[in-house]
Amino acid sequence: MSERRDAAMKSKAWPFEEARRILKRYEKKPPEKGHVLFETGYGPSGLPHIGTFGEVARTTMIRRAFELISDIPTRLICFSDDMDGMRKVPENVPNQDLLKANIQKPLTAVPDPFGEYDSFGDHNNAMLRRFLDTFGFEYEFYSATEFYKSGRFDEVLLRAAERYDDIMAVMLKSLREERQQSYSIFLPIHPETGRVLYVPIKKVDAKEGTVTFDDEDGREWTLPVTGGNVKLQWKPDFGARWAALDVDFEMYGKDHSTNTPIYDRICEILGGRKPEHFTYELFLDEKGEKISKSKGNGLTIDEWLTYASTESLSYYMYLKPKTAKRLSWDVIPKAVDEYHQQLRAFPTQDAAAQVNNPVWHIHNGKPPQSHMVVPFAMLLNLASVAAAEDKEGLWGFIKRYAPEASPETNPDLDAAAEFAVRYFRDFVAPQRQFRLPTDQERAAMEDLVARLKGEGDTHDPEELQSVVFAVGREHGFEPLRDWFKALYEVLLGQSQGPRFGGFIALYGVAETIALIEKALAGELAG
Repeated sequence: MSERRDAAMKSKAWPFEEARRILKRYEKKPPEKGHVLFETGYGPSGLPHIGTFGEVARTTMIRRAFELISDIPTRLICFSDDMDGMRKVPENVPNQDLLKANIQKPLTAVPDPFGEYDSFGDHNNAMLRRFLDTFGFEYEFYSATEFYKSGRFDEVLLRAAERYDDIMAVMLKSLREERQQSYSIFLPIHPETGRVLYVPIKKVDAKEGTVTFDDEDGREWTLPVTGGNVKLQWKPDFGARWAALDVDFEMYGKDHSTNTPIYDRICEILGGRKPEHFTYELFLDEKGEKISKSKGNGLTIDEWLTYASTESLSYYMYLKPKTAKRLSWDVIPKAVDEYHQQLRAFPTQDAAAQVNNPVWHIHNGKPPQSHMVVPFAMLLNLASVAAAEDKEGLWGFIKRYAPEASPETNPDLDAAAEFAVRYFRDFVAPQRQFRLPTDQERAAMEDLVARLKGEGDTHDPEELQSVVFAVGREHGFEPLRDWFKALYEVLLGQSQGPRFGGFIALYGVAETIALIEKALAGELAG
């Protein structure tokens, strides 16, 4: 066993802990199907959001961890529940009236409100696939509509008809009494209207493989359970899919956790082996509310990528999946800088530390080298004080601070500079609130100006940081962070900021002196 594989078998990183659970599943004999099957599910009732991406990213991290500790081949299926009836119209899409006219139809039978695809389900599937492809995920896309209509689900559907009473017994225990009266695991698709019907089933004929029911107008129909004429309710559908595909692993949000025993039992009734699961905490918007495809709250995939790299988002998804995460604008800069800190640490680490480093899991064990000689947070502050309107406006400062850097040799820094200008313009600038200094702060800043004038044109951040520290101490700031907070609020219009010595080194001593003098003259807070 290689050194890295040995380290992975002991690693406490959550992808390896999950991978070892899956490996234990086959400790006696390898899978008959010849591979381990990972699955992620997607409900295309609205546009994909970052939570959808997180599920695939995290599952991929576990898959890659498994591939390090095992030689069993793997597959990843992204399964879209696009045969679900559209129960409500998403608020964040056009042509609301068109969608309202097609309520309760399977998503792949609802016209595309954007006019680009054959259906709304196809549109949302395409949005998901486009994004997954952007990130280079290796996956196979499966459509529930195609699965039901092509006959690939027929065997399990016929078995569901045969074992209808057993599955119903599992489901009825979980339902309120009033819901029990009309509930059936089968949802017929009306032959005329094409709508998914939530109606009582009068008869299930296991021998013929049919269901009989009355529609909303009281007309009786008998339909085969095969060939896309009916679909399963979502909880039975979960278990049936696991049985039909022989799924080994699936993760889902905490809101599904109480249903896990139901999914498992139905899978077993239908002749399958329940998979390993992983339950993650939910994603929240800036108000602490669960993000929703239909509401369109929280950051979208494209919004994050407007202001930061794909790798920074992957890094954010890696962190503490069992902890609820806020998906709001202010998490982006921190994620970018922490990702690059981990990249810089990776080459110096031993095998045990490397497999615990998030970048191993983001890059499948082969992380690139970081060329971010200036942190993203610092670029934001530079964009602020330099009033930069494009990345070229930042590169003049960067070149002086790090002469060897260039857009060609530091492509990640070049991209970050453009992101920083964008992020500052859209989110930092509108929120800035400058204030005038107090008498104590004014005296300290005047002292800082005098000392900086004695420093010449140094670019040594440690030396400059020492000067700033000394001024704060000698002017009686207690705690000392109040001095730095004052600098940020008076000079940058915000309560937090960069390591100030590094900022002076990047922006320039003369430029910083001019900035402080403008603030003392009241020109920034005016």
